[in-house]
Amino acid sequence: MKKLVFLLVCVFTVSTVAMADNEKPIQVGQLPMKAQTFITTYFKGHKVALAKLDSDLFSKSYDVIFTNGEKIEFDKSGDWTEVKCKSGVPTQIVPSAIRTYVKNNYPDASIIQIERKRNEYEVKLSNRWEITFDSQMRVIDIDD
Repeated sequence: MKKLVFLLVCVFTVSTVAMADNEKPIQVGQLPMKAQTFITTYFKGHKVALAKLDSDLFSKSYDVIFTNGEKIEFDKSGDWTEVKCKSGVPTQIVPSAIRTYVKNNYPDASIIQIERKRNEYEVKLSNRWEITFDSQMRVIDIDD
C-alpha cells in the first residue's frame, strides 16, 4: 500500500511539474481582444516576431515580442501587465501622475519599461533608475 501511495505521489508530482510551465506559440488573432486592440492602438506598424501563450496550473498569460525587440506581457483577460520599449513606452499607457513625476524629477530620462502589479507600478528609466509607485501613485521605492 505504501508503495502504491508513493507511486501515485510521484506520478502526480511529475505531471504537475510538466504542466507548470507550458508555453506555446500562437497567432496574434488568438490573443484576447483587449490585447489585440492594445497592439493595434499603441504598436501600429510594429511587426510581431512571436506571440505565445504561457499557461501553468493556476494562471494564463500572453507574451508578444516584436521584431525590434520590444515586448508586451498580458494577463489572461488581455490587460497589459508589462511593456518594454527601448525607444520609450507609449506615454498614453503611463498613468499621468507617473509621467508627471518622471518629467519633473528626471527630465532627461524616458520610461523604457513599466510593469503593473496588483497594487503598484514599477518603471525603469533610460538612466537606469527604477521607481516603484503604490496604488495611490506615491513613490515607495527607488533603486539605481
